[in-house]
Amino acid sequence: MEETCRESDCSGKSFCRCQQVSSAPSLVEEGNKHVKFEEMKIERNGSFETRSASRGKLSRNRRARSLYGVSPNCKFGPKGSLLDSSNCVLTIPDPGSQKLNWHKTPLTVLVVKKIYDEAVLGPFKDLISWLIEVRKMIVFLESNVLEDVLLANDSTFIKYKSRLQTFREAKDDLTDKIDFIICLGGDGTLLHASTLFQQSCPPVMAFHQGSLGFLTPFSFDNFESQVEQVLDGNASLLLRYRLKCVICKEDSELGRVSRIKNIDSSSPCGRSQILVLNEVVIDRGSSSFICNIDVYVEGRLVTSVQGDGLIISTPTGSTAYAVAAGASMIHPNVPAIMITPICPHSLSFRPIVVPAGVELKIMLSPDARNSAMVSFDGRNRQEIRQGDSVRITTAQFPLPAVCAKDQIEDWFDRLAECLHWNVRKPQRSLDSSRNTSDSNISNNDVFHEEHGS
Repeated sequence: MEETCRESDCSGKSFCRCQQVSSAPSLVEEGNKHVKFEEMKIERNGSFETRSASRGKLSRNRRARSLYGVSPNCKFGPKGSLLDSSNCVLTIPDPGSQKLNWHKTPLTVLVVKKIYDEAVLGPFKDLISWLIEVRKMIVFLESNVLEDVLLANDSTFIKYKSRLQTFREAKDDLTDKIDFIICLGGDGTLLHASTLFQQSCPPVMAFHQGSLGFLTPFSFDNFESQVEQVLDGNASLLLRYRLKCVICKEDSELGRVSRIKNIDSSSPCGRSQILVLNEVVIDRGSSSFICNIDVYVEGRLVTSVQGDGLIISTPTGSTAYAVAAGASMIHPNVPAIMITPICPHSLSFRPIVVPAGVELKIMLSPDARNSAMVSFDGRNRQEIRQGDSVRITTAQFPLPAVCAKDQIEDWFDRLAECLHWNVRKPQRSLDSSRNTSDSNISNNDVFHEEHGS
């Protein structure tokens, strides 16, 4: 379904902000992904009234939770300013304004279920029954879900089989067929849903039915009311950045493309691209030699990695393999790409963060003793040899994840519940009867008391 672009300056462009989610939903017009700073904000009674300079429209919004950056019209002293260019307008993501908007009532839903897990069967059957009988929706499933022996012999589920639409990964195209995605399982189900949509992805609502559940904020209790709210458009979205990855073989046509951003996804070259939600991992594979690879940023050689490998991750992936390798945890709304070495043979090689949108190129060093292996979100593992390269940049199509609360609270809740971030026993206070300023209490006494000795 074609939608008319709401952006006045996107005519003739292959991509604009209104194409960031699937054709059915979008971000609400009053709460675009980016907040332009020519808008005037007035605080009244703990909320903001926003008056647009271009439209003269007044709307009341909840206080934004983000920190605003520089204004595109800012001055640098009496004579300096930014170059006046339409390509140089600075905007900054505002998590508080990313709200889901349905152009039409969603009709089709894809249910991604964790397979071979008996504990998920009960919630799965309840969800399918409710979507078909109550919401009257068309439900899509992967064909291997129906091949589960436990479902095949379930008398209560058999009556719904004929009313389900099935497909096979990498064989059937789901583009523009799915309005909404519901995941039942762990983080792997969300990663799998991402791989199914290598262009525009519908909104994803993930229920925690797995082990860790860092990316699945919803509990299945009262699932009906939670799904109803989302289908009615009462939901916040977290736009999770994805990476666009292309493997360029030596002397291939892809290797001659100046920037992979310019590759049309519908072209023969574009069909070889892979969109990644967590990370790209380049490692030494089964070889006993260390990995020796060169890292280019925007065409410039910035370093050579000698170690077990390298992780190129999104902010979403910063809490996965990257954090285990010593990287910092970055909120998914931060536009960035992380470069994290795996066991580098150097005491000074620390993880770094580069701006989203830059293009990275990873190649074997000319004096490398062995080839390397590359994998994408733990899948599609393949070998790269001398002359081959892996080119990576930020994808134009994020994964729109539905929030249980909001973009900030969900993330900190998961840090505390799943990773036990900064959990320790609290320090006891000093006895109020003691005067800490008493010269009789030496620093040595305080030190031993704090450390329990």
